[in-house]
Amino acid sequence: MPLTDTEIRKIAPRETQYRLADGGGMYLEVRPSGSRYWRLKYRFGGKEKILALGVYPTVTLKEARAKREAAKRKLADGIDPSEAKKAEKRTQRLNAENSLEAVAREWHGKFSTSLSESHAQRNLRRLEVHVFPHIGEKAISDLEPPDVLDVLQRIERKGTIETAHRVRVLVGQVMRYAVATGRARRDITADLRGAIPPAQVKHHAAVTDPAQLGGLLRAIHGYTGTAVVTAALKLAPLVFQRPGELRQAEWAEFDLDGAMWTVPAARMKRKKAGKEFGPDHLVPLASQAVSILRELHALTGRGKFVFPGLRGPQRPMSDMALSAAFKRMGFDSDTALPHGWRATARTLAVEALQVPAEVVEMQLSHEVRDSLGRAYNRTQWLDQRRQLMQRWADYLDVLRTASAGAS
Repeated sequence: MPLTDTEIRKIAPRETQYRLADGGGMYLEVRPSGSRYWRLKYRFGGKEKILALGVYPTVTLKEARAKREAAKRKLADGIDPSEAKKAEKRTQRLNAENSLEAVAREWHGKFSTSLSESHAQRNLRRLEVHVFPHIGEKAISDLEPPDVLDVLQRIERKGTIETAHRVRVLVGQVMRYAVATGRARRDITADLRGAIPPAQVKHHAAVTDPAQLGGLLRAIHGYTGTAVVTAALKLAPLVFQRPGELRQAEWAEFDLDGAMWTVPAARMKRKKAGKEFGPDHLVPLASQAVSILRELHALTGRGKFVFPGLRGPQRPMSDMALSAAFKRMGFDSDTALPHGWRATARTLAVEALQVPAEVVEMQLSHEVRDSLGRAYNRTQWLDQRRQLMQRWADYLDVLRTASAGAS
């Protein structure tokens, strides 16, 4: 007699394994542990074979019977159900290995080593947040442009156009890797150029008008925050460095007698190879910068960081400390930002002081090449850079002490 759900729920394990037949070759195998397995006994090519149909109660009696009938249809068509099941598993495994997510993670693991750790993590995070949840399981060879476009449009609807463009570039890199490794025919993202609006490039706000710059400097010198933040605000315009490089500065990097700050290559904004093997960046210090640092040294010089955080000397100042100070002084993000000092120096050192652009670019740690395309050594032109930093500091003093509105 065929089995019933009531009968199956009541069965108990025995000391030895036993079977309960349902008909048509299907039976329930009951093991001493209490586990119950659906099995189908059939013959194919003159041989008796067993097909696993699932585990009860995950696979119900009704579902097991449906699998039995599907297997019998295969037998009627001359197909061995066991071999068909193996082939299906192989296909699933190959699809999993060649899914967009699998290929993307393989690509990332292979090529992210050339990037800085933070850059590599951002790339993977963008894929994990925006791509994998929607098309990560699809075989990369089956992807079509509309699949990727749907992902990009989801990002676009959130108002982050720049992220959408970055994601398109990342998926394109993965696709080209898949083409190179024989898992895709072409880079389908090439069809998506122009499919989403161009990103609006927004540069960090920077003051490049001399009169306005004088007002900003007066506001900074009149700021009444903590001594550490005040010193950082005053030093930032004098060193041409990014806020992150400044706030993480360590006293061991400074030679105040020699008026030099040596920023370790590992903390510079460079590719991974540049961080690991590139030269340190030299920042000549104007006399005004040395004075600020000597005064601060009396306060924080016994610790590691020049600008320690409020929560203790073991960590540097928060990355939001300078931005918050700008807001308290009344400058919004469209007027001036701590990141803007580099643009201010790049513009006015060339236009107002007539310093050769190559010298300014080298002090900004930008790559500078000669007419033959050879990159200059970052330690070259040190005398010119010393003169630049002192002239720049003197120029800022003139602007700061001039009457409001003077240029």
